[in-house]
Amino acid sequence: MNKETLLKELSKVNYPGLDKSILEMKIVDDLSIDENGKSEITLSMQNDEAFAVLESQLNDLFAGRVKVVRKSAAKKSIHYGNTANPNNRAPYAKKIVAVTSGKGGVGKSTVSVNLAVALAQKGFSVGLLDADVYGPNIPRMTSTAHEKLQWDENDKIIPSENFGIKIMSVGLTTPAADTPLVWRSSVAVSALIQFLEDVAWGALDFLVIDMPPGTGDIQLTMAQELPITAGVIVTTPQPVALDDVSRAIMMFKDIGVPIGGLVENMSYFIAPDTKKRYDIFGLGGGEKTAKKYAIPFLGKIPLDMQIREFSDDGTPAVAMGDKLQKGYYKNIVENLLKEIGE
Repeated sequence: MNKETLLKELSKVNYPGLDKSILEMKIVDDLSIDENGKSEITLSMQNDEAFAVLESQLNDLFAGRVKVVRKSAAKKSIHYGNTANPNNRAPYAKKIVAVTSGKGGVGKSTVSVNLAVALAQKGFSVGLLDADVYGPNIPRMTSTAHEKLQWDENDKIIPSENFGIKIMSVGLTTPAADTPLVWRSSVAVSALIQFLEDVAWGALDFLVIDMPPGTGDIQLTMAQELPITAGVIVTTPQPVALDDVSRAIMMFKDIGVPIGGLVENMSYFIAPDTKKRYDIFGLGGGEKTAKKYAIPFLGKIPLDMQIREFSDDGTPAVAMGDKLQKGYYKNIVENLLKEIGE
């Protein structure tokens, strides 16, 4: 087999998920044929999964007569910044909003999704990064859980899109929805940095990051690797939640992340039959905490069964709810934009 024959056959092989050949994408780095007629194809690419697909495809095409090797990609910089002078691994985003909470189960991801969609409804270009690697709920909440990763011609991951926003989550990378990510924090951090640098986000006005709950390694690393415009902290009025959210507030203050404000979720419940209000988790705790730490109070969201159903069905309330339900999130976004001078 000569080089001309090899090239002719390779021109028929498309990059996984794209309608372009591997020759058009210029990932065939070298073709060699030794004196014994043995051929070797060298592919220059970073994506492990795509290489495995191509290796199998080429082995089948040439019936094992051609060796397929991969050119070692240059190692990415693992030089971390610091919170006083962070790196900027997302230069494509004009503003970065990090949504966090002191504890899980307070509706942080729901707020993240609706905040991102509400920003898009105002005409901003918005990306939503699910950084909650151990509990990635964003795919379900945005009706993208069924989607599989694809790569563009520059070997960048193509983000999912729905409701006017671009979406990336580790939940889109696992073989099944219930696949656990038993990762040490260093691996989780590396994955998030890849999502910042190796995803084709395009130009964004806002990158909204759904952070994991608590005050751990991922929060610290994001503050070191990104110039965060504003942190949004989500809590319920319950004293147990407020104890934890106080620690999240102090973490942001200690590492110099500007706090855009606090959102009180599950603030109260209106009985659908009697219209009577019940303060199930307490009254006014979020506002009191915001006042105590001198941070803005962005708004309240009630405990609304339909908002919960919207989230479970993958249809954000700010897109599919009634005027009142949409208004909760739109009001929070208006207040946040005022705080960041937008």
